[in-house]
Formats: sequence, C-alpha cells, structure tokens
Amino acid sequence: MFENYKFTAAERFQRYVQIDTQSDPQSSSFPSTEKQKDLSKILAEELKQMGIADAHLDEWGYVYATIPSTTNKKVPVICFCAHVDTAPDCSGTGVKPILHTNYQGQDIVLPDDTSQVLRVSEYPYLKTQIGNDIITASGTTLLGSDDKAGVAEIMDLANYLMNNKDVQHGEIKILFTPDEEVGRGVAHVDMKKLGADFGYTLDGGEAGSLEDETFSADGVQVVIHGVIAHPGYAKDKMINAMKIAGEILAALPKDRLSPESTDGKRGFIHPVRVDGIAEKCTIDFIIRDFETDGLIKKEDYLKTQIEERLRTYPKASFEFHVTEQYRNMKEVLDVNPHVVDYAKEAIKRAGLELKMESIRGGTDGSRLSFMGLPCPNLFAGEQAIHSKLEWISVQDMHKAVETMVHLVQVCEEKS
Repeated sequence: MFENYKFTAAERFQRYVQIDTQSDPQSSSFPSTEKQKDLSKILAEELKQMGIADAHLDEWGYVYATIPSTTNKKVPVICFCAHVDTAPDCSGTGVKPILHTNYQGQDIVLPDDTSQVLRVSEYPYLKTQIGNDIITASGTTLLGSDDKAGVAEIMDLANYLMNNKDVQHGEIKILFTPDEEVGRGVAHVDMKKLGADFGYTLDGGEAGSLEDETFSADGVQVVIHGVIAHPGYAKDKMINAMKIAGEILAALPKDRLSPESTDGKRGFIHPVRVDGIAEKCTIDFIIRDFETDGLIKKEDYLKTQIEERLRTYPKASFEFHVTEQYRNMKEVLDVNPHVVDYAKEAIKRAGLELKMESIRGGTDGSRLSFMGLPCPNLFAGEQAIHSKLEWISVQDMHKAVETMVHLVQVCEEKS
C-alpha cells in the first residue's frame, strides 16, 4: 500500500519548524501572536496546490480544508487536527533542524550548545530507533515537533489521499489551530463550518500510542491586597502583599501536589506566575486532576492555605478566582467508544503495538470533545517536547501517516 509512496512528512516538518510560531500567554489578542499565521498561510496554500479547493485561512488563524469522499457509502465525517504554535517555555526563534541518518544508538551532542546532549540513558526510547533517522534542533531552541509533527503528518495524509483516489474513505476535514499551548486553541472554531462527526488530534508521543484521557483543568488567580505606607514610616502600618505571596508559595507541599513530585494519575497545584507590588500581588495557578471532584478538593485546599496565612494579617485580604480551562475527554469518549475503537484497529493495521495512555495535560481534543466533536489523541512521534533536547523519528512520522490512512479506511468499511 505504501511501497511506492515517497513520504513527505519529514521534508515538510523540517521546513515548518523554521517558521517561528511561538504563542504568548500574556497576550490578549487572538491568535496571541500574529506570526502563527505565517505558517498557516503556507499550509492553506499547499493544500490548495494539492487540489483541495476549499482550503483557507480564516480571520482567527484557523486553517480549514476538506478532502472529498471517494465512496458511495454514507460515512461519518472525520476531522484530523493539529496546532501550529509552539510552547512559550523555550525559544522557537531560529530553529535549525538537523537530520541524523541511520542512527546507531549513540548519545547525540547538539552543535550550537555542546552542553545539550541527547543521552540514551535519559531517553531510552532512542533504543527503539537503531537504523532509523532522527531529527533534532541545534541546541539553542526547541525543535517544534509539538505540534508541527502533527501538522506535517496531516499534510502528508492529504498529499497521499489526493494522489491515491482509489483508497476508499468518506469526507475528511482538516483543522489547524493556533494557541493550543496557551489553552485557547479552539476558542473560535466554527463547529458548523467544520462539519465533522468526530475527530483525532495528532499530538502524541511514541509510535502506537493512543490517548483517550486527559487532565481536567482549572486556572486559579489569587489577588492579595496588602496595606501600603511610606517605607520610612511604615512600622505597624505596612502589610506587604508580596511577602504574603511568598509565604503562600512557601507553604505549598514539596513532596506532593506539585508537578515535580507527581506522575501517573496524581494531579497538582502549580504556581505559574507572580506579579505585583507591596500593595497588591497576584499569583496565577494551574490546577490539574483527572477527576473534576479532585480539582475542587485541590482548590479548597489552596484556599484554606491562603486563609491560614492571612490569619496573622487581619488588615490584608484576598480574592480567589477560578476559571474552567478544560475537562477530561474520557467523559465524552466513553459514550462514543467507536471513535477510540477505530483508532485501535488502525494502529494494529499499521503493524504497531497499541499503547493506551493518559495525558498529563490537555489537547485541543479535550475542548473539542465537549464542543460536540469526540476527539482522542493519536501519536505524532514527539519526544522531549518543550525542551532543547526535543527530537523525533522520521520513521515514527511515517507510521503516523500510515495509521491515519488505515483509520479512514476502517471508518469507511464499518459504515
């Protein structure tokens, strides 16, 4: 089926990562950075060149496109989705992708900063890649496989299907989103225009992995109001809001309830930003748990800790604002089991071992699932994401494309 096909995912990927698309959590615009559209414009144009007539970029920075059906059957409309932005955690400016062909199991020293070494002892998945081709960045930036790998793979899927019209499948929708990394990726998606019955994000890790469960997530903003006075005459008058913030942060557990001390199904309370002056200080937290009840318990715990700190500052006060961010997609997928079952079958047909995983994070699929589009997460090959040691296997990317081709066929066959 793929013997004579020349995959384009890796070539596309190496071009796309050189375009800076980093999003900005402090921006109030949408998308949060205009430069994300630089890649989106290219994607829309390349889809048009493939012969996909309706491919376009809208005012919000979304790319929509439709691959026409090749079957006479009535088949559910599938959407494949990936995000164009890269994480604010690590620079995405001036990415220099490096292709390491025929990898032989050695540690890889990145040339632009030789202190950045991709070690097999730290990334044992490298042991599965002997003889394969590895792509890294050069040591001073992230690579951007999260999620330009997914973008490139969906583009390669489109290329394959537009050139192999004997493959039987229903109508397929493509959606590329901005701002996933700052939690606003699907805020302006036009679900009616998208017109899909269910979907799959391509935003996962190891080949064969399928994720049908994410964290549930809230944001909490704590605003501490102190009492200001001239520092030269502040005795028994001033209450410094920044110092109270420091006490709140110091009171958080160090051996539990934090990202650095939890894994598996355990959630956390994580301060992500502190901003303020003596009179008023703000702390932004993200709260994560696989159960919505667990979120509420963690928020109650945090609020109690703050109240305890402020008992010794009776003239100070605080505000506690909770914002829902996303919810565990499993709540939706459990009542739409066929969506996950089709993906399991496709992974099997691609010759891969299925690895069911829970995401200690969220994807666009989390929000889309609750917007009426059940949407688990398929592997894209991403490794060591959001870091200078980020890497990806070319062969894993090819397997992602194969899996999507099998998936659209499975859907057609079972309709």
